[in-house]
Amino acid sequence: MTLNSSEPVLPNLTKNAITVLERRYLKRDSDGKVLETPVQMFRRVADTIAAADVTFDPKTDPKKLANAFYNMMAGLEFLPNSPTLMNAGRELGQLSACFVLPVGDSMEEIFDAVKHTALIHKSGGGTGFSFSRLRPANDVVMTTTGISSGPISFMRVFDVATETIKQGGTRRGANMGILRVDHPDIMNFIMCKADHKQLNNFNISVGLTEAFMKAVERDENYDLLNPRNGQVAGSLNARKVFNRIVTQAWENGEPGIVFLDRLNRDNPTPHVGMIESTNPCGEQPLLPYESCNLGSINLAKMVSEGKINWDRLKEVVWLAVHFLDNVVEANKYPLPEIQNMTHGNRKIGLGVMGWADMLILLGIPYNAEEAVDLASKVMHFINDQGHQASRSLAKTRGTFPNFKGSLYDKRGEEEIRNATVTTIAPTGTISIIANSSSGVEPLFAVSYVRQVMDNDILVEVHPHFEAIARARGFYSPQLMQTIAERGTLHDIEEIPEDIRTLFVTAHDITPEVHIRMQAAFQKYTDNAVSKTVNFAKSASISDVARVYELAYQLDCKGVTIYRDGSRDQQVLSTGKKEEAGAAPGKEKATAKRERPKILKGWTYQMQTGCGPLYVTINEDTTGLFELFTTMGKAGGCAASQNEAIGRMVSLAWRSGLQARQVIKQLQGISCHSHSGFGENKILSCADAVAKAIQSHLSANGDKTPHEKRAFFKGACPDCGGIIEHEGGCAVCRICGFSECA
Repeated sequence: MTLNSSEPVLPNLTKNAITVLERRYLKRDSDGKVLETPVQMFRRVADTIAAADVTFDPKTDPKKLANAFYNMMAGLEFLPNSPTLMNAGRELGQLSACFVLPVGDSMEEIFDAVKHTALIHKSGGGTGFSFSRLRPANDVVMTTTGISSGPISFMRVFDVATETIKQGGTRRGANMGILRVDHPDIMNFIMCKADHKQLNNFNISVGLTEAFMKAVERDENYDLLNPRNGQVAGSLNARKVFNRIVTQAWENGEPGIVFLDRLNRDNPTPHVGMIESTNPCGEQPLLPYESCNLGSINLAKMVSEGKINWDRLKEVVWLAVHFLDNVVEANKYPLPEIQNMTHGNRKIGLGVMGWADMLILLGIPYNAEEAVDLASKVMHFINDQGHQASRSLAKTRGTFPNFKGSLYDKRGEEEIRNATVTTIAPTGTISIIANSSSGVEPLFAVSYVRQVMDNDILVEVHPHFEAIARARGFYSPQLMQTIAERGTLHDIEEIPEDIRTLFVTAHDITPEVHIRMQAAFQKYTDNAVSKTVNFAKSASISDVARVYELAYQLDCKGVTIYRDGSRDQQVLSTGKKEEAGAAPGKEKATAKRERPKILKGWTYQMQTGCGPLYVTINEDTTGLFELFTTMGKAGGCAASQNEAIGRMVSLAWRSGLQARQVIKQLQGISCHSHSGFGENKILSCADAVAKAIQSHLSANGDKTPHEKRAFFKGACPDCGGIIEHEGGCAVCRICGFSECA
């Protein structure tokens, strides 16, 4: 069936895809009841985006275009970024995933940016900032004759604001914080997330310059510049700073790096402004107040009978560019400044997902030289066709308003509708909907264990691997379990060697291959490429340094790395841990922590409809340990039920369950007797216990080790499922939880 067919496509959705859609995308009523089906969601989005054609031609009938848009999405050949799926055709109407806001060097400008951040996060977007304009700590403040607290102190203000908003539970707030390497506070910035309790709503990257990198190569000092007056404020040895960046990234994956001069070398509208920052995952450089609308082609759907269907790929590219340009028009922007800047440049970001799946369908290992060559060929084709589609739109709709003076104009190129056309974004939850591999990443795992709510263990198997295993006669549930436990096909002799070679995973691939693949896609991408370079736990600091240097040599625009096990309390999603005392072939049961004789605790008084409830929370050296309840009225059913709640919560904590999972189960339970109003309303004793735990976490800075957001790097806080690292973000492939907007 072609995209232009009038016959509607019925989406072939997996169980995981339906779960993600129901939890995070489909319309609900005020009671949380799902009001639409996936088909209705795709139709809602298609009709809304196609209707933007009327803006350019009032006589047009957008029904045919809407059908083409619908078939493209329902056929899982292309999906736009999550806010478009969530909000198109709904009251909010905010369709962009990423924004960059300016942070000026005055109290008024800083807190204007905080307010604008809150509005964007509330609408479902993520934000990027450069804090490089802020004067350094201890610098003079002339208006008060005091001293400045510096960029990092103000980053904490943004972090707290993001934590407060939480985006209504649909998408979590996420920020990118960038500081230029020549800022006087750069060393403090590099270390600002060494304490994992700090800035957990930020990804951070150091903005490197060409001058700095040349100084690193020559082992020279470089100047630090005070942004308040542009004067030299000291100097540092470039190689020592570079080594500190590398060491800290080796420790916990941050900071990443972005090459600022390269971002501005490819800035299509330098006459409008300089690029200072990117969106949270780093793939979208933007001017202050700019937003970008992203979407990804599922490359797995572009393979027919073992070959790439170039005709179909061209058709999807042209239709996707039309779709994304319409998104710019249909969007309800959170700020007038953002609307003006976005309409001025009309940047779109067409990318891909399912790259690893495409390679498997073509029989090409991800780490083969042929794969790197094909990456350049495929992205070259998409970029060329995308630009042709944008130029075609310019003929009927006009070019982007800031075209005059742009790089296109200076080079004498044909007019184009969009200042940028291509971006390789992390696809996160939309790749779960499409049942494809994420972005341009390799497979995270061929088989992995999924634990469901009743503690049953399910083994999830990659569909292409399962199909081949069944076709070639080596499939068995026991083999799938073995793969899930080992996390790799290496040395499993029951699997033919050619299959082991084909189904390589992220940790089977050398970091150099990760970077070379990123560079291959970057060569033909207008914006940047979001890609995580995975390292084994045993990797050395010098291994990380070599990858950063290689990224610079291969003309990448930034790097994000992740060394296995480098985050606190990481729970491995694949591979079986060695466990003392486990019987051969048996899973060892989780051991409860033994109770010390003395524990410290806090008691919270909660007013319930049955009277005052006193909730005592005790901790040991590991974290939350036990919970006791005491009713103001002795005896009765309520007291016994609360004692049961306390016992079960204590057992859960001593067995390693997260406090937030306990809260999720208890909060919102309602009985006949409520108490209080508004935010202080308590629906039942169980709800009171949940609120007491929340109060305890807030009062103690959410600091107990198993409650750190770093835990998200290993296991999903919503369902305990598998977590993948993608472009500086953590995404659950089971329920669709995403750490980043």
